[in-house]
Amino acid sequence: MERTVVRCAEGHVFSTASFPMQQAERLGPGRLVRCPRCARLRSVVPVTLEQQLEQQRSTSTK
Repeated sequence: MERTVVRCAEGHVFSTASFPMQQAERLGPGRLVRCPRCARLRSVVPVTLEQQLEQQRSTSTK
């Protein structure tokens, strides 16, 4: 099963193996998944490769 990198509504980035109905575009990008940092069900959206690289650059320059 492919893992998907996602960002929760609180801004935490993590990967998940269960990102339900990923191909159902008519439902929009957000899904409810339990965030490991918040320990709550949060709305999450997939993180694109560009967003991952941008985040890594911003944390490495600090």
